[in-house]
Amino acid sequence: MSEKVLRKLFLGFISIHILHHAKKEPIYGLWMIEELEHHGYSISAGTLYPILNGMEKDGLLVSSEENVEGKIRKYYRTTSRGNIVLKEARTKAYELFKEIKE
Repeated sequence: MSEKVLRKLFLGFISIHILHHAKKEPIYGLWMIEELEHHGYSISAGTLYPILNGMEKDGLLVSSEENVEGKIRKYYRTTSRGNIVLKEARTKAYELFKEIKE
């Protein structure tokens, strides 16, 4: 049971992390997997791409395709809605963790 709860929490953290990086510059899947590994998350493409697609469907990300060395790479960046959600998520996370810390 606790593993399911932790998974849901971590997927939320991952979504915030995606928005954070996609706001700075366009990101792509493999880069994001490697970035998350630097933070201790082990996530497969089979988990990440549905998250990215869902965030795009929700209007948080927009994608574009580029040919990189003969392969099509899909880049994601935040939308204005994604930027608003990121700002709200940061504020709420800060408030919650500040309370927990006290």
